[in-house]
Amino acid sequence: MDAGSMNTSSSLKAQSRFPLQQQFLPRTNSKENLDRFIPNRSAMDMDYARFMLTEGRKGKENPAVSSPSREAYRKQLADSLNMNRTRILAFKNKPPAPVELMPQDHSHHHHQPKTAKPRRHIPQTSERTLDAPDLVDDFYLNLLDWGSSNVLAIALGSTVYLWDASDGSTSELVTVDDEDGPVTSVNWAPDGRHIAIGLNNSHVQLWDSASNRQLRTLKGGHRSRVGSMAWNNHILTTGGMDGQIINNDVRIRSHIVETYRGHTQEVCGLKWSASGQQLASGGNDNLIHIWDRSTALSNSATQWLHRLEDHTSAVKALAWCPFQGNLLASGGGGGDKSIKFWNTHTGACLNSIDTGSQVCSLLWNKNERELLSSHGFTQNQLTVWKYPSMVKMAELTGHTSRVLYMAQSPDGCTVATAAGDETLRFWNVFGVPEIAAKAAAKGNPEPFSHLNRIR
Repeated sequence: MDAGSMNTSSSLKAQSRFPLQQQFLPRTNSKENLDRFIPNRSAMDMDYARFMLTEGRKGKENPAVSSPSREAYRKQLADSLNMNRTRILAFKNKPPAPVELMPQDHSHHHHQPKTAKPRRHIPQTSERTLDAPDLVDDFYLNLLDWGSSNVLAIALGSTVYLWDASDGSTSELVTVDDEDGPVTSVNWAPDGRHIAIGLNNSHVQLWDSASNRQLRTLKGGHRSRVGSMAWNNHILTTGGMDGQIINNDVRIRSHIVETYRGHTQEVCGLKWSASGQQLASGGNDNLIHIWDRSTALSNSATQWLHRLEDHTSAVKALAWCPFQGNLLASGGGGGDKSIKFWNTHTGACLNSIDTGSQVCSLLWNKNERELLSSHGFTQNQLTVWKYPSMVKMAELTGHTSRVLYMAQSPDGCTVATAAGDETLRFWNVFGVPEIAAKAAAKGNPEPFSHLNRIR
């Protein structure tokens, strides 16, 4: 044996004595050395290793488990220990939910229930107060109206003034002669351009506000002052102290087309329904009449549809509901003090509310189910009512005399009031709709901002 071969053998034995020495042996087969810990994971086939650990070694590393005798023993043992049932506890129906002993906050997991609509803020004071000297303090007249072109008309004594709410400009439309005046009623036509002016001498003048020109004078119908008027397209209905109600067709020379006779005293309230089919009239005889346009066209103009006798004082305040065509609100004078609601199809009184004050005027909110009433003695207030509950939402004070006249802006938000204290006030009583709010945000000028006194 030569020394060389012995040296080689001894060197191999020396190497085998140090098993903890890290050795890097080439991996010739992916199936080899799978049970060894190999720190270098980059050299491992992880997918194959996972397969071998979970599936590949079943029946291979423990072949005795799959033998017939071992399988028979396992089944017998399972039967003895009652282990063959895969579901020890089973429910045919879904188990009941556990009862919560303490309430839990699920606000982050569930939608909150809808809350009640917040109560709308109603300013308690008027936004503007203007002087209105020579305003006639007469319950039976109608001296204020706000047209569809956003122009307000008010009669002060024998003069009619116009205010353009879009730019705050003011102008004098007409001053009638002393023997014809004072002006007893004003009413804008639906076009917002033409205006009717009722006079103390029983005449009615028609004016074009754009050209500041008088178009014609309606004569021969009434025998005394014309204190109330209402337009229905081209028909101007007028009510007089003589108790007569006349439909005037302003397009033709012989303008009187129908005459309604039912009131025995002055007609102080006139309102056409939105459909133009029914006319409500109120008088100093404490009566309300509902007149039907189709009946008038059948040559029975003197026959009313309904005669409502529940009020115990003069009825000037009349207002048709904007969201229910056959609903009429009416207000009684100082001896009555009530607001009543009527179904004008049947003539039934639906409700009656004692306001405690003379009711001078009524206006519906065009955007909400609310009603505004103006009053005389004792507080001379405005009252906002929630309909149909008739709960008071607000009472607005400021006038020192009875609030005889009210008019509503075209957008339905602002209300102008004129009282015996010779002031004209503007109230943001019905809120600001979204469109109007956006327009205001763009910097529209505030109406009447430069006016301090009306002369």
